[in-house]
Amino acid sequence: MMSKVFGYPKFDGRGEMVLTTYEGDYAAMLMDVRVYQMKAGETRSFCRPGEEIAVLLLSGRVTYTWETQRAEAARRNVFTEGPWCVHASGGVEIAVTAETGAEILVQCTKNERSFPSRLYQPEDAPWKYSCVGKFGDVAKRRVNTIFDHDVCPDSNMVLGEVLNDRGNWSGYLPHRHPQPETYFFLFDRPEGFGASFVGDEVFKSVDHSFSAIPGGALHPQAVAPGFQMYTAWMIRHLDGNPWLQTDRCEDERYTWLHEV
Repeated sequence: MMSKVFGYPKFDGRGEMVLTTYEGDYAAMLMDVRVYQMKAGETRSFCRPGEEIAVLLLSGRVTYTWETQRAEAARRNVFTEGPWCVHASGGVEIAVTAETGAEILVQCTKNERSFPSRLYQPEDAPWKYSCVGKFGDVAKRRVNTIFDHDVCPDSNMVLGEVLNDRGNWSGYLPHRHPQPETYFFLFDRPEGFGASFVGDEVFKSVDHSFSAIPGGALHPQAVAPGFQMYTAWMIRHLDGNPWLQTDRCEDERYTWLHEV
């Protein structure tokens, strides 16, 4: 059983911030997730035999290099522009060179299957509004799915993003699914904050914090008025039980709100 579900990590002297690993407090997430701050001219390479890797650009201008491919990507920030991400199976090296100061998120999990590497661009994961007009119109959010079981069936992961409207709820109604999920939060102002619920626990979500959601735990969240909140949502499929869009199971105590 997990001893912690919330985290407030810090960048170390090398610009690495560790969210979850395969051991320790967050081992139940079954993923290794880290964030890196990069200086202009710096190159980082990622390659793990037996582990698939997704490298998501959060901000800055970078050059991706993998296999025989090379691509330039730029993202002013997560609030105004869509995602760039390279996703590859185990043993494939992904190199990232920062052309300006940049920040990237790296999501990994164990997977012996091989699948074609792919660069996802903003047009591959368009933002779509969800819950417009529902629940008093205070649960609006924009969502994109970069890849899931439908997009890459040989992957063991899901990666997507959410933008909360200011003062709104997200992941509402309270819902659960058997697969573990990790949320990583960013805010459009440094003093921005929200609330993340995991089961019966709640914590103050702030810039660069995260929540580690065990399978089966309810997990709605909200952002304070005046601030926009970004969430990278990362799900780990279970063996023989991948997460599907239809797996969202709402708490029956609150489903009456659909009829209000």
